[in-house]
Amino acid sequence: MKRIALLLVCASFQSVTFAGGGVSIVQDKGKVVVKIDGKLFTEYHYTHVPKPVLYPVRWIDGTAMTRRFPMEPPKPGESNDHKHHRSLWWGHRHVKGGKSGGVHDFWGENSSSGKQVQTKVAIKDNSIHSWNKWVGNNGETVATDSRTITFYVGKADRMLDYSITIHASEGDLELQDDKDAGMSIRVPDTMCVSPHPTAKVKAQGHMLNSEGIKDAACWGKRAKWINYHGTVEGKTLGVTVLDHPDNPRHPSNWHARSYGLCAANVFGKRHFERLPDKSAGNMKLKRGESVTFNYRFVWHAGPADAKQIEEQWKKFAEIKF
Repeated sequence: MKRIALLLVCASFQSVTFAGGGVSIVQDKGKVVVKIDGKLFTEYHYTHVPKPVLYPVRWIDGTAMTRRFPMEPPKPGESNDHKHHRSLWWGHRHVKGGKSGGVHDFWGENSSSGKQVQTKVAIKDNSIHSWNKWVGNNGETVATDSRTITFYVGKADRMLDYSITIHASEGDLELQDDKDAGMSIRVPDTMCVSPHPTAKVKAQGHMLNSEGIKDAACWGKRAKWINYHGTVEGKTLGVTVLDHPDNPRHPSNWHARSYGLCAANVFGKRHFERLPDKSAGNMKLKRGESVTFNYRFVWHAGPADAKQIEEQWKKFAEIKF
């Protein structure tokens, strides 16, 4: 497996090309563009969006592996629901903190929502490192985070590791119980189990998790990994999201919906487990404390192979972040 070396200089916007392995990295205004053998793999957007986003994510032959909307206008027949479902991202609906001690929304995108604002980006070896502040709609900084996104390329798959550390830098912080939170991806409509009503396309997709649970029954269940696969542009393709065993509350619950949302969410316990305690999934950090989550995304051809995915998870589990 070839590792992609990235180089980014934040102050200027220029093209940086690596001839080895056919990898080309182009630094553009507000984003980093990653190409493999001259073809687009993904772009890391950090301006003109309310949170850092990876879009698009392309398969080896250029097929889109995440939904188009809202990063681009949907094509006829494609869904246009949930404008905050931006391809691949991290968010949380109810975050209590800041000097005001109020509750802020870093999941939705409306007049009451906050933003994850990037303050710095740097590249070392094959990883993007970014630093962000969480700014509420009242203008106050509620928390900060640091992220590392590491890219890998193989002959038969595409893979990245996504690490995020949330810092209670501005005071005590509470990540409250909510189903809308966590490490998230929105797959293409035709990969879905059953597309959102706004989509006018046929879908033949499936979900499978590490416990052998399938399709809509995956929602809310705890699992080491989850796979979403289906037909995209006439090809059977899929993506597996792996939850690292060192993550808090592993194995994660999954906000995995038939219409294409798939989110590793350890916060929404009252929703997923039907608990009476509305604060069951709250996670509290004292000022100066932090919490880290690590995930791996593997895009592949063909349907889910549970044995193969389990081996991939074991290899991921051996990594010490």
